[in-house]
Amino acid sequence: MTFFTSEFECKLDAKGRLVLPSRIKAQLPESDSKDGEGELVMRKGFEPCLILYPMVEFKKVFSKISGLNEFNEEYRKLQRNFLSGVVTIELDNNGRFLIPRNMLAYAQLDKEALLVGTGNKVEVWNPSIYEKHQITDPGELSKLAGKYLNE
Repeated sequence: MTFFTSEFECKLDAKGRLVLPSRIKAQLPESDSKDGEGELVMRKGFEPCLILYPMVEFKKVFSKISGLNEFNEEYRKLQRNFLSGVVTIELDNNGRFLIPRNMLAYAQLDKEALLVGTGNKVEVWNPSIYEKHQITDPGELSKLAGKYLNE
């Protein structure tokens, strides 16, 4: 089972490549599968970040999105906008992957990135933008936890 946690400070090289931290790589499914189970998929996040999924996890999301009724205009809009920015990512022998330029621009990534494990996926953030999306009040975090974890 894939389970990503923690935060990792990373550097982007001049070509927009990022080295995947070894603790994240260790959580990836084996890559010798013929059905793409070792591949990674990247999409634009709902916030200004990028989302990295192992293929096995992305297939679960894709199943929900592609299963929506194509005759519903709102569903088509969601499918189009959600899936148009999805790319398959390949790691090189050094554990690096290239982030496409349009995705670098979307997430406002330049020289530094923060990788944040969120369970079944990893978010890739500009560190200063990530800070703006963090909960700084422990009381607010407690309130959210109480609201959603007691259901």
